[in-house]
Amino acid sequence: MQKIVHPARKIKGEIQIPGDKSIFHRSIMLGSISLGTTDITHFPECADCQATIGCFQKMGIAVEKRSDRILVYGKGLRGLKAPSDVLNAGNSGTTARLLSGILAGQNFSSVISGDKSLNSRPMERIIKPLNQMGADIQSINGNGCAPLNLTPGTLHGICYDSPVASAQVKSAILLAGLYADGETSVTEPSLSRNHTELMLHNFGASIITMKHSADKKPSLSVTGKATAVIKPCGELFAQKIQIPGDISSAAYFIAAALLVPNSELLIKNVGINPTRAGFLKACQNMGANINLLNESSKAEENYADLLVKTSELNGTVIEGSLIPTLIDELPILAVMASLAEGTTVIKDADELKVKETNRIDTITANLKKMGANITPTEDGMIIEGCGHLTGATINSFLDHRIAMAFAVAALAASGETIIKDSQCVDVSYPEFFETLELITNT
Repeated sequence: MQKIVHPARKIKGEIQIPGDKSIFHRSIMLGSISLGTTDITHFPECADCQATIGCFQKMGIAVEKRSDRILVYGKGLRGLKAPSDVLNAGNSGTTARLLSGILAGQNFSSVISGDKSLNSRPMERIIKPLNQMGADIQSINGNGCAPLNLTPGTLHGICYDSPVASAQVKSAILLAGLYADGETSVTEPSLSRNHTELMLHNFGASIITMKHSADKKPSLSVTGKATAVIKPCGELFAQKIQIPGDISSAAYFIAAALLVPNSELLIKNVGINPTRAGFLKACQNMGANINLLNESSKAEENYADLLVKTSELNGTVIEGSLIPTLIDELPILAVMASLAEGTTVIKDADELKVKETNRIDTITANLKKMGANITPTEDGMIIEGCGHLTGATINSFLDHRIAMAFAVAALAASGETIIKDSQCVDVSYPEFFETLELITNT
């Protein structure tokens, strides 16, 4: 399937973004291994989330979908049953990696697999620490990727120094730590998104997070290395969860309103968790006109309405500890940089290589098609803002974030743009093109 996108004259209106799928995955997982009924509202409808639900249904968890909520009938920390079939994570790396942490502590064997894209992504990063804890996880094809075979083992607490700031790695270890015989800690080079830690705390787990200063003393106010520590758990207890709008999905509409002339857009109820809101920081550094309205907090997650207006953007440097807080937004930031004044440098972003595609390559290839001046580097890219893009035929490479980023680029380009395999947006945002048309004046 392909989508034809034409330039827009302006972006106007008010929208609400689907719920944050990172939080939803964790809601289903923790709800399933808790006692009681977890009540989830403002849930996203996407393939990744359905994959997580499907995996837990195969392990005996009843999940009831109503018009305005999802109910998860949890069976407690040790209530999962052996699946009779392979657990299919689809395209969702979050599902596969976090689920591995939970399965490491079960008393039954299981196999996790996914689609072609998922089964080509690195899993050694979670296999290594989980096996150090006493799990027995093997890459069936011997290539460090899924399908994964998980065999029961007795888990022990470890102190793991992660080479990457990855919420998926951290979360897999912390979830396994629920089942360990002692305290488990994960130290990251910088603090990655912390939805798992916040939610574990709310469900009743004993967990703390510390940041470290340059002299390695614990600090709650200094950026840098971060350590999460969890103790074994007797039981978790069901919660009511209202999921904020997904800032990763909101980013495309923020960019559209910034780039298209004469635009003003209000995006309601967006999650602005500091470990996820690096995109807003990068936009601020580029000179974006974004105002946060009606800020509030629910269950330790921060929300706000975002009022976005057309802005003259300038180049910036995106690096270091900012990268883990906006890794999914780098494709759309690259589009914004191509239309900004001056040079933008993105570095320390090796993680782009192990997403649904090697996004350094796919971003570079498609921006060059549209006339951008972009140079790939080993860990990112250098973009010389040209202020103008030309419509082109874009290969999404079945990567949902590439498809959405270049649909926004098309709105600010001259001429028609064709997005190939545009149906891949269903992975995270099935209503994306419908919402885009709602606010677009072409």
